[in-house]
Amino acid sequence: MLGAAAGLGAPLLPRLALAAQDRDLMPRVRAVLARWTGPGRFPGMIATLGLPGQAPEYALSGMQSFTEDSAMRPDSLFRIYSMTKPVTGMAAMQLIADGLLGLDQPLHEILPEYADMRVQDRYDGSLDALHAAPRAITIRHLLTHTAGIGYTIVQKGPIKDLMEQKGLIPGQVSRLKVPGIFNGETVGSLDLFASRLAQVPLVADPGTKWIYSMGLDLMGRVIEVVSGLSFDRYLREVIFAPAGMESTAFQVPREEAGRLTTNYGALGQGLVPIDTGADSIYLDPPPFPFGGAGLVSTPADYDRFLRLLAQFGELDGRRILSELAVRTGTRNLLPEGVTGPVTQGRPSGFGAGGRVGMGPESGMFGWSGAAGTVAMVDMAKGLRSQIFVQFMPPEASRLLPEFQSALKADVTALLERT
Repeated sequence: MLGAAAGLGAPLLPRLALAAQDRDLMPRVRAVLARWTGPGRFPGMIATLGLPGQAPEYALSGMQSFTEDSAMRPDSLFRIYSMTKPVTGMAAMQLIADGLLGLDQPLHEILPEYADMRVQDRYDGSLDALHAAPRAITIRHLLTHTAGIGYTIVQKGPIKDLMEQKGLIPGQVSRLKVPGIFNGETVGSLDLFASRLAQVPLVADPGTKWIYSMGLDLMGRVIEVVSGLSFDRYLREVIFAPAGMESTAFQVPREEAGRLTTNYGALGQGLVPIDTGADSIYLDPPPFPFGGAGLVSTPADYDRFLRLLAQFGELDGRRILSELAVRTGTRNLLPEGVTGPVTQGRPSGFGAGGRVGMGPESGMFGWSGAAGTVAMVDMAKGLRSQIFVQFMPPEASRLLPEFQSALKADVTALLERT
């Protein structure tokens, strides 16, 4: 997100703080947010930019919904969907640092039902044309979407139908039925999810391709078995509570519904509410804690997570995550010969649940969510940035590309003053 801005070594950090003093860090970003807020656009949104060791600067625009008189605030609640994945990834990396899990440990040593997996001969092809997986799925594969596991929201044809029949639907959107997103009923527990997923063929041989997957949802079950704690409790005790992320969880307390923004679906040139704060599906306990897409968080909370990464596991003078866990998890962990998602025409690496920038974006780590949230941390410069908005699908609007360009220009201007 911060892209190809000039390098920043440690001796320049005091000069960066001085250059930022008494200045608006995000004038171009504020202009973009203002342009996209209001009737015919979006009710509101929030962006943040954090300098090394400092609290973030906020750009707040508009309201939490078109029908409520509640202004956007740093503690407004948002469905962050796949921005859950880096959180799950770092939780797993901490177990690796603790010696309870191995990066290249076979999955079947923890979940025996994954010992003899079958693979489709053709991606999304017949369920009758299968071959034995040539190698075991590993923890690395789960973290980097290279296990060959499919995704209900990605696959097509008979394997998608099989996943939905088995309740392998790792996410929720609305009390309304949203055709083409999630069909069917989700299984009621994480252990049942894991056991049923083992019964579904892989869509590619493990360790050979980057394929967006349910691997981070399955990682939630791995964390439960290895840690001896429920997945949500592990996240709360190891990351959320120590990091002061008081509003990040898989369920929103009903008394906090007033802080929950409305999620919209793009319909033609307009937006329709698909999940309101007052009657959100997130007010109910989820079928199980979705490690790939289940969290609700705030811009203030998620910035705490980004700052924890930028400071290599320390926050407010406390060691929360192992430095080794953070350094390793934010690096490219893809198996040799595998490239990650293509961004702006360039292939990326992939770490523990998040994209890793390559070339001019070296040092970048982060991911986005299905309802328009994006968060990145520049591990080389200690900078971190976010945008929080709620609409699906996010590619239905030019908002996010315009935000990216504005943010890059604002950060470049800041670095040029150092």
